[in-house]
Amino acid sequence: MRRAASVVVGALVALLILIVLAFAVLRVLTDVPLLAAGEPAPPGSIGEAYVAQPVLAYAHIVPGVLYLLLAPFQLSARFRDRHRLAHRRMGRVALALGVVSGVFGLAFGVPFAFGGPWESLAAAVFGAWFLVALLLAYRAIRRGDVRTHRRFMIRAFAVGVGVGTIRIWIGVFEATGVLTGEAAFAPAFWLGFGLHVLVGELWLLAWPDPPVRATRAR
Repeated sequence: MRRAASVVVGALVALLILIVLAFAVLRVLTDVPLLAAGEPAPPGSIGEAYVAQPVLAYAHIVPGVLYLLLAPFQLSARFRDRHRLAHRRMGRVALALGVVSGVFGLAFGVPFAFGGPWESLAAAVFGAWFLVALLLAYRAIRRGDVRTHRRFMIRAFAVGVGVGTIRIWIGVFEATGVLTGEAAFAPAFWLGFGLHVLVGELWLLAWPDPPVRATRAR
């Protein structure tokens, strides 16, 4: 049962990462011409803050995308057991990328939320939880507590990949006409991130002791 669940979750994670990549590329293709020309984005558009605050925005986006690409390898028991040295080195890089993305996610997402105060609050709550999970994971592995390390890395990744689910919710709201434009963002943030936190906890409840054979980080 666990193997079947892992296959399903793996496929969903791959889909969500592809969604994040697609929107990141679209963001770049939209913003770069405006930045190169020194022109602002249309007032009231989602791109307005990205063009006005490109350092904050892309210091969040670029490390975040790289983190999402590396994290699945770190959580793969097969990769970890076959490439232990690479696992440790990639783990340090992935954790650093996650922290940088999380810090700038707060710096950009809270004050410049397109969906208003409720989106800002969601960004603050789940962004803080993402950073706390990463830092607790780091502290655990430095102490040689592999079980706790892995649990918090799963929690952090569950939140991180939730960005893809947020985009799905926005698409559902707009396609059905329930919510459109900036009104769709705050509910999508709470539903997307909240659902991923819940699923992460249910996964850890179902399988509290993932099979690992890791050693103390050096």
